[in-house]
Amino acid sequence: MKIFSPIRLVLAVAALMSVFSAPAFARVEININKGNVEPLPIAITDFMSSDGIGAQVSAVIAADLQRSGLFAPVNKNAFIEKISNPDQQPRFEDWKVINAQALVTGRVTRESDGRLRAEFRLWDTFANQQMTGQQFFTQPENWRRVAHIIADAIYERITGEKGYFDTRVVFVSESGPKTARKRQLSIMDQDGFNVRNLTNSNDIVLTPRFSPNRQEVTYMSFEGQQPRVYLLQLETGQREVVGNFPGMTFSPRFSPDGQKVIMSLQQDGNANIYTMDLRSRTTTRLTNTSAIDTAPSYSPDGQRVAFESDRGGRQQIYVMNADGSGQQRVSFGDGSYSTPVWSPRGDLIAFTKQSGGKFSIGVMKTDGSGERILTSGFHNEGPTWAPNGRVLMFFRQNAGAGGPQLYSIDLTGYNEQLIKTPTFASDPAWSPLLD
Repeated sequence: MKIFSPIRLVLAVAALMSVFSAPAFARVEININKGNVEPLPIAITDFMSSDGIGAQVSAVIAADLQRSGLFAPVNKNAFIEKISNPDQQPRFEDWKVINAQALVTGRVTRESDGRLRAEFRLWDTFANQQMTGQQFFTQPENWRRVAHIIADAIYERITGEKGYFDTRVVFVSESGPKTARKRQLSIMDQDGFNVRNLTNSNDIVLTPRFSPNRQEVTYMSFEGQQPRVYLLQLETGQREVVGNFPGMTFSPRFSPDGQKVIMSLQQDGNANIYTMDLRSRTTTRLTNTSAIDTAPSYSPDGQRVAFESDRGGRQQIYVMNADGSGQQRVSFGDGSYSTPVWSPRGDLIAFTKQSGGKFSIGVMKTDGSGERILTSGFHNEGPTWAPNGRVLMFFRQNAGAGGPQLYSIDLTGYNEQLIKTPTFASDPAWSPLLD
């Protein structure tokens, strides 16, 4: 049965060039390297359409931008000008009065062949000029993805960096009573919509991770009471066992080129880190200690690996070269450190920290310096990075709650968001940007 098919979205993309003069260089920008950034006021009008889908598209765009913490959509009740033709230059003074520093207009129409055409323009209201404009053609059922792509285009034009809205998250969905919890592998859009199950059994699944090519995930399952690492092809639903290893296997994760899986194998009471070449199926041992070494994560260039180990008596974060050489501890704060994940930008390592009766999500530089705690709670765990390295998702079990939920938070630590899912959810893993 086909589980997931990549959306054939953009059949054509074209720039919508401004036919108006540009008297000054656009001044609207957000410097996201300044730390805590004041959100930019942006007006997002309802996209024109004959059936209401235009308003739905603009609502998703506004939600994406607001959730990033970098944009503050202006209340539509404050709008003075009513946009009747998104191709016409707006009355910029009407938008300056309500302090909308940027303006988004657009329309959604249906082509004769049934496709949707979605187009937008981004305006700098203070420079009186268009900043960018594009149009997309797609099937009607893909309208939400069009909205995410437009939000990404706006985010990139104003911040200068890639967005992360046109992405997916694979996670473990949990349902049923706590004593008999059913755990399935599921996938959703990054905002919690379009949830669908990838597995359907009573076997426990853990630690799903995306491949860099986006079309497969690796995860651990206790199918048949045997803990194994599986590869799942998202487009076809085809599944295969990575390998049959004696003992337990933990925390499988792909290498940046997608050619290897790195994981922890437990034998004789201790766990060490191994890689498996997915082409030859040969394994290479990277650590050889009497401790528990687990949760390995590659740097984005594939040259180094972060992992957790209790070889010093307590769980701490270590870094080594990709061949296992040069192992060194990098975490030295109070408490225990676990689940290290290297940022896609290569500059930070995210982690879970247990200290003072709380679980925290934090980041540190790759040498262990500059540690910052982003959020703390009763039980926070399992950080995963958005592909632009600016936002983290994790799961939280609140005291007295029935089960875990997913949250996102940006690097400032001031923009924590609940990601609503139909069931309890844990172990999120963020995809790269979709094609």
